[in-house]
Amino acid sequence: MVKGGKKLCGEVTVSGAKNAAVAIIPAAILVDGVCTIENVPNIQDVKVIVSILKNMGASVEYIDAYTLRIDCRNVTKQEKPDEMMRKMRASYYLLGVLLGRFCEANVTMPGGCNFGSRPIDQHIKGFEALGATVHQNGDAIFATAEKLQGTSVYLDTVSVGATINIMLAAVLAEGTTEIENVAKEPHIVDLANFLNAMGANVKGAGTDVIKIKGVKSLRGGTYSIIPDQIEAGTFMVAAAATGGNVLVKNIIPKHMESVTAKLIETGAKVTEYDDSIRVEGAEEIEAVNIKTLPYPGFPTDMQPQIVALLSVAKGTSNVIEGVWDNRFQYVTELLKLGADVRVDGKKAVINGVASLTGTQVAATDLRGGAGMVIAGLMAQGVTEITELKHIDRGYEKFEEKFKALGADIQRVTY
Repeated sequence: MVKGGKKLCGEVTVSGAKNAAVAIIPAAILVDGVCTIENVPNIQDVKVIVSILKNMGASVEYIDAYTLRIDCRNVTKQEKPDEMMRKMRASYYLLGVLLGRFCEANVTMPGGCNFGSRPIDQHIKGFEALGATVHQNGDAIFATAEKLQGTSVYLDTVSVGATINIMLAAVLAEGTTEIENVAKEPHIVDLANFLNAMGANVKGAGTDVIKIKGVKSLRGGTYSIIPDQIEAGTFMVAAAATGGNVLVKNIIPKHMESVTAKLIETGAKVTEYDDSIRVEGAEEIEAVNIKTLPYPGFPTDMQPQIVALLSVAKGTSNVIEGVWDNRFQYVTELLKLGADVRVDGKKAVINGVASLTGTQVAATDLRGGAGMVIAGLMAQGVTEITELKHIDRGYEKFEEKFKALGADIQRVTY
């Protein structure tokens, strides 16, 4: 429940990156030793992947609230796909790690947010190029190989998931694998850094081409996950939306450049420091045009939050979705608050209104839920948001962090 009209002020510390954690934690299966992973976010998706690893025979323990010690030496390959895999999109990374370690993987088709068709054809293309045979049986995918052999793979589309999965499968393969037209997101670089810290030979992450020289084994070690780019962006937009003044701490400002640029266009004042950014909202929000793109473009995962902000901007904004087919499903909820948004395929036209009015809305997905919270913070009166399970998948202590900034927000259990 959110009561709008309060400016957010103060400091907020960003947690570890969800999208990095859900790739790095399963990557521990490839390691012949003990991994200590620091700055792990306390979110539902992490809890699910930890449970999956434990079910497979891994020893996983929390040293403290944000540090995991993982020993996967006794892990066995999945004979029967696990029901928990359906709960999160990133469970498909188990395909890459199990194929890389055992030359065999049996994984349930993943769940997570539903944005229309999210095919894994590029993942399969990479696995087959490495020498695997892949087939689907109902909602399970089975991949097997006598051995994995380094190869060249050109991705037909820039895919974060396929880039990560092929990297995971290739680190223990014989010879050298070269993946072209790869995604460049910060969490891909973070995964490469983790693998290298454990003894892999991965070069080029963050560029168009990643080269992986296969190694015999990975050893244990300690690694700290990067800060969450999307959580940081969410609080930056919330500060601008409420006309507030917020210092967002524990972030990598370079990762935020596309979000920073658009917030400045809306009239907000943004000041960068070494590992933090201050956002001061403007008296009047200006309309802007945005197209979401793979990194370093404007993130699709920030699209619902920025549309919530633009719903009260002066003038008309155009937002084009350049990544997912069905990202605008949250707009139905935004309209209930009085927004004027028209969606045509992958384009939304947002005519700014004077104000939003609180009502009951649902979080349709993880980032759509964050957009509803921001809309509620701007709205007059009380906004009640249901389906919080989506928000809990990817944000740690979300309402607590907002409360600390002065928001009138509380979680109500009936």
